[in-house]
Amino acid sequence: MSVQAGRLLGLGVGPGDPELITLKALRLLQQAPVVAYFAAKGKKSNAFGIIEDHLAAHQLQLPLIYPVTTEALAPPLDYETIIADFYDEVALTLAVHLDSGRDVAMICEGDPFFYGSYMYLHDRLATRYQAEVVPGVCSMLGGAAVLGVPLVYRNQSLCVLSGVLPEEELKRRLADAEAAVVMKLGRNFDKVRRVLHDLGLAERALYVERATMANQRIVPLAEVDPMASPYFSLLVVPGEKWQG
Repeated sequence: MSVQAGRLLGLGVGPGDPELITLKALRLLQQAPVVAYFAAKGKKSNAFGIIEDHLAAHQLQLPLIYPVTTEALAPPLDYETIIADFYDEVALTLAVHLDSGRDVAMICEGDPFFYGSYMYLHDRLATRYQAEVVPGVCSMLGGAAVLGVPLVYRNQSLCVLSGVLPEEELKRRLADAEAAVVMKLGRNFDKVRRVLHDLGLAERALYVERATMANQRIVPLAEVDPMASPYFSLLVVPGEKWQG
């Protein structure tokens, strides 16, 4: 008698505040026999820190350790190849549990489909196994909330950008944006700040580190140390205020 395959569960667990996980994500998390999460070598996973108090002793915890955590690698190393191979290996690891009939809850900080690493496993496994994705509060919404600013008014459009973009491309897109969020700052912060100044947007731009987390910091744009801006930081350029 064949074993029914387990389900792949992509669970968004929110931007950092443990109370921002949804009821559905919490229910599926606690029902799953296997809980998988990404982590950097030698560091505790932020996503795991959000949910660890909800886990029971019988649940298998499956850390998936990134081989690299930066795209800037010395030749002949190639980030894209290394990380693609890693996701291939992780998919094989999860498939072993799924083939044995065990549901696997893959937790993801923020939302699984909004810059979430879960999506790379979904692409590899969702055609072979039943997959369910539970959306989560993403970091840009957590950031807007703690900054206390509406992102867009009425019919305004929001542009979400990666700070990794080349400077001229970033400038072109921000120049056309009614409101914007710039993610993935880190080493790109100085470039992004320069673009904001060039476009006259620096006065409107708001910066936050680790929004909703216990170590959250809101810092004036001019006072941000570009060498110390963490990965979990973002800039919000809110839409022009409308008096409704």
